[in-house]
Amino acid sequence: MIEELLREWGYLAILIVTFLEGESIVILAGAAAQQGIMNAELVALTALCGSFLGDQFYYTIGRYYGTPLLDRRPSLRGKTEWAFRLVRKHETLFILSFRFIYGVRNVSPFVIAMAGVPRIRFMCLNFIAALIWAMAFTSIGYFSSKALERFFGEHQMKVLIGLAVLALAFGLYTSLRGLINKKKTQASTNTIEKPELTETDGSNTPRAG
Repeated sequence: MIEELLREWGYLAILIVTFLEGESIVILAGAAAQQGIMNAELVALTALCGSFLGDQFYYTIGRYYGTPLLDRRPSLRGKTEWAFRLVRKHETLFILSFRFIYGVRNVSPFVIAMAGVPRIRFMCLNFIAALIWAMAFTSIGYFSSKALERFFGEHQMKVLIGLAVLALAFGLYTSLRGLINKKKTQASTNTIEKPELTETDGSNTPRAG
């Protein structure tokens, strides 16, 4: 599917997918650049733009609509509370690294905005992080394709796609497992905190005489 997107839409596909998440498409585009299908510099530049603009978009949503959205979706509070703690303790490090942590990229700029990080500061750090991210994953795709070419020849792209699918499946499995465990914990907590109902025989009622 990702390979088809690259063939049909090229750099526009990279821009759109990296706006949302998109490590896999950058790796595959880097591999395509090694084969001469795409340009490595343009792949990295497009990934930089998509990632940077996506995070600025989520930051803007958090800045203006963060509290109402959290009130409507309390299920996000577990993930956002974790991010809030990291922002307060390690603000700069968290902004530079959150896009490398699977499953928290989209919610992190949202939380960073709610935590009160100034727009210009976030924009500068976000650009640096997006640049590092784009260059890193483009390089991973480019050089891994070069290495795989020696072992798998014309099947190297299929191998890369298979690895990307496995990584995605593992990430989804981890997220679902964490969600299930969280629900079990909440259910057990609610059971413990629920007050027990006891029968009364009316002995506390004052007796006449």
